Amino acid sequence: MKALTTIIFLAISNTFMTFAWYGHLKFKDMTWGKNLGLLSVILISWGLAFFEYLFQVPANRIGFKENGGPFGLVELKTIQEAITLLIFTVFSIVVFKQKLEWNHIVGFCLIILAVYVIFKKW
Repeated sequence: MKALTTIIFLAISNTFMTFAWYGHLKFKDMTWGKNLGLLSVILISWGLAFFEYLFQVPANRIGFKENGGPFGLVELKTIQEAITLLIFTVFSIVVFKQKLEWNHIVGFCLIILAVYVIFKKW
């Protein structure tokens, strides 16, 4: 249960962070965001990042082996990076209408291989 909770919280936190990092690039397409200055955009992004931390910190505390969770520190970071990549990919395709090219798929497969190597008990 701790593993699933950790993964769900990391997915939620990464969704907020993806919108904080990249969502503002679409503000110009919205009537309310056309004339926002950089400081306003930064403050909105910080507001979104606050919600990211509401899930990221508990995910790491729940999932960390030394706190009774199932994952070591490197495993937690690996899960977070894999989730970030997945969420960013969906976000870029859905929100920005980006095409997934063959080299992106090969790169993602190599990252999945890296996840396997990190979690493999040799």
